[in-house]
Amino acid sequence: MSVEELTTVLPSGPEQPGSLSNSVLIAEDDAMFRKILENWLEHWGYRVVVAEDGAKAWNILQQEGPPQLLILDWIMPGINGMELCRRIREQRNSPYQYILLVTSKDDKQDVVHGLEAGADDYLTKPFDRDELRARLRTGSRILTLQKDLIHARENLRFQATHDALTGIWNRGAIVAMLRRELDRAFRSQGSVAVLMLDLDHFKRINDTHGHLAGDDVLKEAANRVVRSTRSYDLVGRYGGEEFLIVLPGCDSDQLRQAAERIRRTIGDTPMQTLNSSPEVTASIGATVCADNNSAEEVLAVADAALYQAKNSGRDRVAIL
Repeated sequence: MSVEELTTVLPSGPEQPGSLSNSVLIAEDDAMFRKILENWLEHWGYRVVVAEDGAKAWNILQQEGPPQLLILDWIMPGINGMELCRRIREQRNSPYQYILLVTSKDDKQDVVHGLEAGADDYLTKPFDRDELRARLRTGSRILTLQKDLIHARENLRFQATHDALTGIWNRGAIVAMLRRELDRAFRSQGSVAVLMLDLDHFKRINDTHGHLAGDDVLKEAANRVVRSTRSYDLVGRYGGEEFLIVLPGCDSDQLRQAAERIRRTIGDTPMQTLNSSPEVTASIGATVCADNNSAEEVLAVADAALYQAKNSGRDRVAIL
């Protein structure tokens, strides 16, 4: 099919894009054929990025958020389509990029070589416009499935590491992060502060206002703690109404100031629940680790400090 013949089959007007919202990279050195492909894809609702040769296509693919649907011409100057396929697959990118290799080669062995290089599908020039559209739809379906799988995987990962009620780190995750920060502090001769926070008389809140109000208090307490810490501090629900807070790089001089700020954040304003506004206070036990202490040893010290704070009247900070 000549360029003139290709031009005559262009759609007369834009089609409804439907779900075809993927961006597509066209790597094609023939300017007229590249323009025809670009017009087709834009009428079908795709966002199109074009490259005049393989080297420019490779540079585009190194940028942040490159297209996931790729139409690569086999024969191009510099880096050809086969070499581009190999480079893309060697990177093992995530998310996956779907490659449609366009070639004038129709020998079956050439097709095999193209697929082995990493192409997902191929079209032999000259090809039918509707066949191209159908093959791109196949690629879009596969990429949509991939997106759904990635979303499901991230949801599972979040559920495995976060507390279902408050959305902060759960016990397993926060303790694992504590171990990581202790190892890092030991290697760099730095320090880590650890705070164990307990909401005072929490059972009374449940008994007086109901368990739903208690859940609201836990969520609000978690939000207040997160807001009162630095972006790189770590906040997790240790269990029940207890929270574990890890402050990397916090020394003994900064510890009391940080702990008091968190305590005031909890107690200075009543908590808002659906039907009540209970006043809630918190007791905090804190310690700084600068030696090669294990997580278990550090947690034991913080827990002892918390016990001291509660025995001294609650709504206070104790440091050991």
